[in-house]
Amino acid sequence: MLIQLNFKSGVPVYLQVVDQIKLAAASGALHVGEPLPSIRPLAEQLRVNRNTIAKAYAELESQGVIETLAGKGCFLKENCSPYRKEIRRGLLAEAVDAAVVQAHHLQVAKREFLQLAEDRFDVFEQKRIESEKKKPSCDL
Repeated sequence: MLIQLNFKSGVPVYLQVVDQIKLAAASGALHVGEPLPSIRPLAEQLRVNRNTIAKAYAELESQGVIETLAGKGCFLKENCSPYRKEIRRGLLAEAVDAAVVQAHHLQVAKREFLQLAEDRFDVFEQKRIESEKKKPSCDL
């Protein structure tokens, strides 16, 4: 798993880590039960403080994305959100609202915006399917 940080983006580093791990999990690049990198080596690799990675992992755990097993590390959990459906929809609505505002400022028409969203969803699904095909089989 490759995490790339943009220190000039204005987005806190720990949230960049959270977002990229969630994306890796959603796209299938990171599989259920797969261990995440340990805090210290990941912090050294990214050249950030260990507390930053620990904060990212704590946030992921509070969102139900990962679980921590004492002495073993952090692992990706089964895709089950701790939020009720209306909360999940509300969180998604906020992200969509931000995208709509951005589209307005970039002078992207509604039809073009919706087509772009559909295209991006298709690309995401294709990547997820390709990742599933690469997943090792346990059949004997």
